[in-house]
Amino acid sequence: MNKALLSLAIGGFGIGLTEFVIMGILPDIAIAFDISIPKAGHFISAYAIGVVVGAPILTGLGSKWPANKVLLVLMLWFTVFNTLSAFATGYNSFLLLRFLSGLPHGAFFGIGAVVAGKLSKPGKAAQGIAIMFSGLTFANLLGVPLGTYLGKHFTWHVSFFMVGIVGVLTVLSLQFWMPLLRKSSESNFIKEFRIFKRLELWLIILLTTIGTGGFFAWYSYIAPLITDVAGHPTEMVSVAMILAGLGMVIGNFIGAKLAEKFSPINAIIITLVCMVICLSLNTVLASDKVMVLVMTFIIGTVTFCLSTPIQVAIINASKGSETLGSSLNQSAFNIGNASGAFFAGIPIAHGYAYTSADWVGAAMAATGVLIAILIVVLRKKQVILSQFKTDNAL
Repeated sequence: MNKALLSLAIGGFGIGLTEFVIMGILPDIAIAFDISIPKAGHFISAYAIGVVVGAPILTGLGSKWPANKVLLVLMLWFTVFNTLSAFATGYNSFLLLRFLSGLPHGAFFGIGAVVAGKLSKPGKAAQGIAIMFSGLTFANLLGVPLGTYLGKHFTWHVSFFMVGIVGVLTVLSLQFWMPLLRKSSESNFIKEFRIFKRLELWLIILLTTIGTGGFFAWYSYIAPLITDVAGHPTEMVSVAMILAGLGMVIGNFIGAKLAEKFSPINAIIITLVCMVICLSLNTVLASDKVMVLVMTFIIGTVTFCLSTPIQVAIINASKGSETLGSSLNQSAFNIGNASGAFFAGIPIAHGYAYTSADWVGAAMAATGVLIAILIVVLRKKQVILSQFKTDNAL
């Protein structure tokens, strides 16, 4: 079982590498294709849109196959198109390949989260999910800085060859370590869409989209923040991404503990409030060479406290269709990726400082807090209404 969870973590490493390494080499890709940095941000959005489109479709198509086989096919797709991304020759071809590379992302994490929960000991589902997401966080700690360094000192193509190698390792580990599993879903795929009638599900999707978008508003433009605002040499971008990655590793497991100690929704509220504070502070502190690195670590820690609580929350809200709900949350996460990069790019494109992206991120995180509070209020109303109906029946 430990090896099975490890195979999911390796897949998470590859997904984290391809999703985040582009942010560190964004200026280099912009120069290679002779486009502006905000336009290069479209590549981040294209990948995210691929995740959004692919998550429900590929989850549905694979629902009648054993989950281990579906995970294997998804990672084969991931490996092929991420490797092909290294051969892109211009803006249009790279944009298309980023979209195709993103298609299996949501389904892999969505199905993988449910599988990780089932492979874990009773009552430890959050920790099992955190192990899978640890691959993504370790990608930010080790893989992304290495990929950024190689991309800057050799060529950006090397970064995507790295992703292809990790993809091959994931395919092999899934083949030999993942046990035979049942179908991803036992119900009719059309019937599973009944979960869309649940208001709480929509609110969690909205919460994930807007709340995590605050993180991507900051992280999408971390390279120019380190070099242009703080005045560090380009070599420090890799150091900053290591610090962010270390924070993400720590935050991922803190988030799992928070989800178990409190409720997932309360853990989400605590984390988002901290995000608002940290991103707001960063607008002032980012010009200091030391504090910008300190805040990079802190923001990485705080934001990744969200990953497991949000995933547990949507699985709980998707009873009967957990796999579909789990994959939809990955779609929401990557809409946040696209929207965060897009909205943060607007003030930058209009001539404002790169710290304006942090204000955008703080505003998005604050909106997430309000949505989470609304979920808590609606739950309390449902409890009161249920108690009222029970009393009347008696």
